[in-house]
Amino acid sequence: MGGIAVKELRILVIMIILLSMAASAWSQTPFTGLLGNDEKAKGSVVGNENETEQLSEGETLPDPLEPWNRFAFGFNDRLYFWFMKPAALGYNAVVPEVARTGINNFFRNLEMPVRFVNALFQGQPKAAGIELVRFTLNSSMGVGGLIDIMKRNPNFQPQEKDTGQTLGKYGIGNGLYIVWPFLGPSTIRDTVGIVGDSFLTPVDYITPFVDMIGVNASDNLNKTSLHIGEYEDFKEAAIDPYIAVKDAYLQHRKYMLGR
Repeated sequence: MGGIAVKELRILVIMIILLSMAASAWSQTPFTGLLGNDEKAKGSVVGNENETEQLSEGETLPDPLEPWNRFAFGFNDRLYFWFMKPAALGYNAVVPEVARTGINNFFRNLEMPVRFVNALFQGQPKAAGIELVRFTLNSSMGVGGLIDIMKRNPNFQPQEKDTGQTLGKYGIGNGLYIVWPFLGPSTIRDTVGIVGDSFLTPVDYITPFVDMIGVNASDNLNKTSLHIGEYEDFKEAAIDPYIAVKDAYLQHRKYMLGR
């Protein structure tokens, strides 16, 4: 019985890790609410089969890894439809939307150090101050961050800052476009940025490792549950979903840099 229990536990841990990674792929792609912040990028995701990774006139990003990127894109696409969407639909059936919104607020509040530190690195003390005020109020009056106290105040919205963006502000280019299995679309610069963000994310310091994976899995599954249908609509509207996702991702990152 002991051997069986250990085997089942290992299988459970592996499933949790895979679901966490799959959820990360979904939560970091451009169609989970990001396009709504960038009308220019929103209008560029549907095109013809000759559409390239052109960001603006005369500006392109190399994609020499396209065969690999298309393979990874297909892998992530199947992972979403075969695992993450069914899991998120089941989650939706059990957890009401108001609770899922509160959980999302809680985790976004915990991510404040990423936004705060990168705002400082980018020389934007006002943005850093907004993050500090939001965190203080949401952590106290917002019941530990479950309620976004400043949600309706246009002057105190979350300041979307990350390490990849900071590197771009200091003149470091995108490098190659790359799609990672489980993690989704990225660039060399943004991949380094993901590593940097992990050092500023409190959840990533949870021990033991299995508990950290479980918490991240819960967060990402919850995020996915709030955006079911967006990827489906995005994909249906695109002639070549790979090109569409690449263009949307790059346009969004350019928008985030303020260029």
